[in-house]
Order: sequence, then structure tokens, then C-alpha cells
Amino acid sequence: MWKTNLKIFGIVLGTLALYTILANSIPQIESEVPQELTFDANTTPEQLIAAGEPLYNSTCTQCHGLGTRAPNLLTDDRGAGTIGQRCGSRKPNLDCKAYLHESLVSPTKFVVEGFQPIMPDFSKTLSPAQIWALVAFLESNGGEVTVTGQDIVNSTPAPGAAPAPAAVITDPKALIADNGCLACHKIGSEGGAVGPDLSHVGGRADAAYIHESIVDPDAKIAKGFEAMKGMMPKTFGQSLSEAQIKSIVDYLAGLK
Repeated sequence: MWKTNLKIFGIVLGTLALYTILANSIPQIESEVPQELTFDANTTPEQLIAAGEPLYNSTCTQCHGLGTRAPNLLTDDRGAGTIGQRCGSRKPNLDCKAYLHESLVSPTKFVVEGFQPIMPDFSKTLSPAQIWALVAFLESNGGEVTVTGQDIVNSTPAPGAAPAPAAVITDPKALIADNGCLACHKIGSEGGAVGPDLSHVGGRADAAYIHESIVDPDAKIAKGFEAMKGMMPKTFGQSLSEAQIKSIVDYLAGLK
């Protein structure tokens, strides 16, 4: 009898060890809050590229790279080359630098054929310096870097200057679309299947749980999505006001 129990124990232990090894072998994509950058007119292209690369890896790789939810950027995309090679011919009357900058701050103005308008406006979460560093890094992948420190100076408000008033969006559907939530989450007939389906999230989670999932997405991971830990950005608590978060939470909690 004890031999049989020992064999069962050995099988269980071996199975647990195997699944532990497999779980630890799955790459984890960490999406940390991007570090603020301080540049001036004398900033070199090399400095911009060096700052832009980690920003890209922490902010953009969730969607770009596989060629499914968004176009490949650092590798060839459907025969058009890397982003630095094709960016100057993407949109009429826009050179590479202007096209890339527009894509980051006004992404719905031009959507590459075959893809959905799911990219968020990064001017809501990144500073002008961070955005220009991203542009420089993307240009460097197959093209000439034309971003300069002066671009950053021209885009940054002067010290003490009042920022231009911006329209405050509180409509939850607009907030969900503008912040790229549909790139990973499905609501009704729209969105992706990378993260949990939110079509009826209010029927399985209360408002407090939904709020925590937005501001601290790694606190609790939905069953079946453990491998996605670290993929959802942790910046929404800083980039959205509490009123905006409440608007999203109330809307999602009502999806029964």
C-alpha cells in the first residue's frame, strides 16, 4: 500500500514541477510607467534613440511586432521594409518625422489598411520629450533620424506658461477607445481577445474590482490569463482623472 501511495506522490510532485517550469518559461512583458525625460536644443540624435528604445519596449510591443493587431515596426511589414524605410511614403505630404509624430498623438487621422483604429493618443500619457524620443528611435530603424532637440523645445510649454486648455473627455466609450482598451479587450462585437472579454464583466465583478483592475492591473489576474501578467499598462491611474476612471468603471459595471 505504501509503495502505491509513494508512486502517486511522486507523480503529483513531478507534474507540479513540470507545470512550474513551463509557467516560468513563458516570457513576461512588463509595462512600467515610462521614465520622464529632460532634453534641450542640444540633444543629439544618439541620445534620443537611446531614450526612445526602452520607451518603445515598454509601451509599444504589446501591439506592434506580431503584425496582427498593429503593423510590424522593427521588421519588414508586407514587403514595405522596416518603419524607418516606409514612414516617409505612408501618408501624402507628410515626411517620416511628421508621419510618426502624428501617428503617436493623432492616431486615428491615418489608419494603415487592414487594421482597426485602436491605438491610443499617447500625448495623454507621454511628455513631448518622450514622444519625440520614440519618433527618433523608430526613424533609426532603417531610416535617417531627423528629430532634433529643437523639436522638443518647440513642443514643450515655456516654464510658467499655462498649458493650453484641453477638452476633458468623460464619455466611457470614448475613453475606452482613446486609451486603446479594445486592442486587448472585447466589448460586444469590437475589440481583441488578448485580455478578458468585458462584454458582461459587470455580471462577474463589482465596481471595486473593476477599479482596481484599471489602476493596478497586476493585483489580481483573471483565471486563464496568468501568462498575460505585466502586459496591461500601469499608467491609467496617472493618465486618467478619478472622474474618468469612475466613468469607465460605472459603464463596465453596468455590462451584465
